[in-house]
Amino acid sequence: MTIISFIAFTALVAIIAYFASRKTNEKSADGYFLGGRSLTAGVIAGSLLLTNLSTEQIVGLNGSAYESGLSVMAWESLAAIAMVVTAMFLLPRYLKGGLTTVPQFLANRFDTTTKTITSALFLTGYVVVLLPVILYSGSVAISGMFDIPAAFGVSNAQAIYLCVWGIGLIGSIYAVFGGLKAVAVSDTINAIGLLIGGLLIPVLGLIAIGDGSLMNGLSVLAAEHPEKLKSMGERTDPVPFYTIFTGMMLVQLFYWGTNQQIIQRALGAKNLEEGQKGLLLGSFIKILGPIIVVLPGIIAYHMFPNLSAVDQAYPQLVSAVLPPALLGFFAAVIFGAILSSFNSVLNSSVTLFGIDIYKQHINPEADEATVVNKGKMFGVVLAIGAMVIAPFIANAGSLFDYLQEINGIYSIPILTIIVVGYLTKRVPAIAAKIGLLSGSLLYILSQFFLKPHFVSDALAAAKAEGITDPNTLSIIESQGYFGLHYLDVMAILFVLNVLIMLLIGKFYPRKEAYTIEYTKQVDIQPWAYTKPIGALIVLLVAAIYIYFR
Repeated sequence: MTIISFIAFTALVAIIAYFASRKTNEKSADGYFLGGRSLTAGVIAGSLLLTNLSTEQIVGLNGSAYESGLSVMAWESLAAIAMVVTAMFLLPRYLKGGLTTVPQFLANRFDTTTKTITSALFLTGYVVVLLPVILYSGSVAISGMFDIPAAFGVSNAQAIYLCVWGIGLIGSIYAVFGGLKAVAVSDTINAIGLLIGGLLIPVLGLIAIGDGSLMNGLSVLAAEHPEKLKSMGERTDPVPFYTIFTGMMLVQLFYWGTNQQIIQRALGAKNLEEGQKGLLLGSFIKILGPIIVVLPGIIAYHMFPNLSAVDQAYPQLVSAVLPPALLGFFAAVIFGAILSSFNSVLNSSVTLFGIDIYKQHINPEADEATVVNKGKMFGVVLAIGAMVIAPFIANAGSLFDYLQEINGIYSIPILTIIVVGYLTKRVPAIAAKIGLLSGSLLYILSQFFLKPHFVSDALAAAKAEGITDPNTLSIIESQGYFGLHYLDVMAILFVLNVLIMLLIGKFYPRKEAYTIEYTKQVDIQPWAYTKPIGALIVLLVAAIYIYFR
């Protein structure tokens, strides 16, 4: 029954996606990369959510919640505010300029070299970090739900290899040969299934620990694990509360406002109104995110308090509370979520390579069909590389924390030059290049050279003083050096990079002030209710924090 329901739902999604996208002209750049600029609010919201809400979120954040409690919800709740800012500030400018990729703006605002460096940073981050993490976390979930090692008589490591290559091959077919329209349609269907199944897991989990009563389950968690239900994290938690006001919002703004894999959905909007409605609908649903990606981890902590690896919390809970028929359906939804994130990143990578690298530097005379085909070939190579790297992430610790820290290498430098680019008119191209390179190099120096040295010295000093308590040593390690969280480092580097760019702009300004030209690709009349709905969403997020303080 589990296998039948899994195959049935997966096949249904594939068939609907095929029929919905078969008339889109995939040989044109707009048709393949942006779905013909025809996406509506519901499709944009569904695709945004499912592109984001994959197993690196579901498995990784629930694993962090298993370990640290409700404070990790900042990754979800603050996303809603970032989506509001994107809808109000960034998207109108993107659509006015008729952008296909975010780096295209950088070419117009600064120069082609800046665009190329940014595209290369995106692509490096995608193949080395994001795609492998998606594949690995998805493989952990699928292997755990279906008990692949027992089913095929293989080891856990071999099961991960099987799942990585299975997911990777199917995701590649979707992304490389289907284009954005097929990706977005399948995302929307899977998003509905994910919301239903994702909400069902904590409900059934609470009923299980409450002896048949949902409210009793909540009472049990509140009575036995009150420390897990605090929204404001301590300094030793993965997300200390104060970091919301340092690097957390910067990371969120980068992800939802400038990251190609995400913003590409909104760039495909039929007009600004649909794009804004899609982003705000997505942000409203995002407020419910902690129910799906945080609460199950806390429930799993109550049910399985001695797991050897925190990222096993969610698969264990799903296997424990779902009956076989529903397990197959939910595994299909999770499989769809994995494919969604994988093929969305892959589709964005194909777009970046085709538009920003192949067309710009390799073959400027290439027609649109050639650009699309070369992009597809690059996508195949990228997918294979990610599948090779993915199994080596097994010892990375908490997947979500690992992903966010590594992403800092390119996220903050890119956000910096985009913000400065839009908010100033005369900062020159050389300032953007220096901002990109200095931001990346300083972050690498800080987190991967200086931090390990300082942490090692601090641990050695503590042990020399006779401190052997594991919790105390863990606290010392989590504080990094000078007590700086990696989100603090991101904030410091952001401010430093902005100052460097502004100083260069003051002494070596560009000759002509930059202005955005309206390309008339789509109508840019804003939605009338963007500001009041955005304000309501911000107030709801604040209310949740106050209630669970």
